[in-house]
Amino acid sequence: MTFGADLDERVRLLRGIWLFSTCTDDELGRIAALTRPLEAAAGDELTRQGEPGVEFFVIVDGDAAASVDGDEIGTIGPGGFFGEMALIDGGERVATVTATSALKLLVLGRHDFNEMLEFAMPQVAPKLLAVVGARMRAIEDHAGVDAALGL
Repeated sequence: MTFGADLDERVRLLRGIWLFSTCTDDELGRIAALTRPLEAAAGDELTRQGEPGVEFFVIVDGDAAASVDGDEIGTIGPGGFFGEMALIDGGERVATVTATSALKLLVLGRHDFNEMLEFAMPQVAPKLLAVVGARMRAIEDHAGVDAALGL
């Protein structure tokens, strides 16, 4: 069977992701139904800094590197996610994310990401915001606070 083709498999995969760990079975089922599976090869660029963001990615297997202005600022492994910042604020991608190994991902488009937040808000939002805050600090450390804030 193809990776992620089965809804029950996507529910099982999401259950193991920290972001969704406190979601109920019903919420996981609803989130899984919104996702689509995606596989990427090492070297594939999944997001590009400065471009519009239209998708949210959850890594099920494999690793990726995040870079700002060509400098690596962190890695994202299984259970990690990215792409949320551009969807939350409607702005451009703040980092380029490139697969450093073969990746298996679950992807939510902008509409589905917003729908997921609506019905899983109490479980997902605090964790999502904690990660967004940490990522903004990493970008500020890289660029300097004034540059990150556009000053």
